[in-house]
Amino acid sequence: MNFSTKLLAGAALLAVAASASAQTTITGAGATFPFPIYAKWADEYKKATGVAMNYQSIGSGGGIKQIQSKTVDFGASDMPLAADALAKDGLVQFPAIIGGVVPVTNLDAVKPGELRLTGTVLADIFLGKVKVWNDKAITDLNPGVKLDATPITVVRRSDGSGTMFVFVDYLSKVSPEWKSKVGVGTAVSWPEGVGGKGNEGVAQYVQRIKGAIGYVEYAYAKKNKLDHIALKNKDGQFVQPEEASFAAASAGADWKNTAGMGVILTDQSGAKSWPMTSASFILMHAKSPKPEASREVLKFFDWAFKSGQKSALELDYVPLPAATVTLIGAEWKKISDANGKAVF
Repeated sequence: MNFSTKLLAGAALLAVAASASAQTTITGAGATFPFPIYAKWADEYKKATGVAMNYQSIGSGGGIKQIQSKTVDFGASDMPLAADALAKDGLVQFPAIIGGVVPVTNLDAVKPGELRLTGTVLADIFLGKVKVWNDKAITDLNPGVKLDATPITVVRRSDGSGTMFVFVDYLSKVSPEWKSKVGVGTAVSWPEGVGGKGNEGVAQYVQRIKGAIGYVEYAYAKKNKLDHIALKNKDGQFVQPEEASFAAASAGADWKNTAGMGVILTDQSGAKSWPMTSASFILMHAKSPKPEASREVLKFFDWAFKSGQKSALELDYVPLPAATVTLIGAEWKKISDANGKAVF
């Protein structure tokens, strides 16, 4: 082998090594709602396969923008995109996990889950109409609970957020005034409150401010030992946020006949259903700009669906049923390389 041939062979080996190395990390960005389970899965997956998953917990709005601009391998959003939005940007969407958004408070002498609220009263609090904790609208729902005239400080998200979408979507379904004055979206014009960035920021504000009420994904409430409330559901029952009540809300989801599998799970019927249940969704390009990276993303979620259920349950998320995972497999076949060949 002459010197030139050796150089060419060496360059080829380096190119192969670089290509392999490039696929040892996959990148994603978006919703803070599923971040605890994505972080757990990423840690377990790297130990099992050597492939790292770098996920930026920047909010659903940011995740949608990053996948649209092709700066990440996948985006994540708790607000499912409609069929026309998916088609416009050439995206494929599928659910990855189910969990719950929960109102959390910082009140002395009130035990976790003891405080009861209806959706209407919760909306009036976030509209700024109910301003103190011993307001009659609250005390009538809570006989025997020690509530005083502590001012209510509303804490809400300051960034574009799927957690926010779940919260305001629910309020819009139970409060006509909220629907007309504030509406639904990953970003809205808030009539009241201080803003925290991410679930982390809201949790920190609620911890620091006496009399505060905010909303976070349930794993953040547990991790930060925040006091959650009991919420009256569509069937008139006061329920607690937990894996069983999230599962009850998702039991009747029609994934098959909903465009882009974009089922919204707020305010579902069922005596045990938690009213602010949500799926979190993954967004990928149908014609992948980086087929190898897309294949690694799908391998990661395939592993998560098969091997990550125990971790999901430990963090009070609800793994997707086997029948739903089968439907997701059909969506994955829509993700192809430039020649139209499925990447997975």
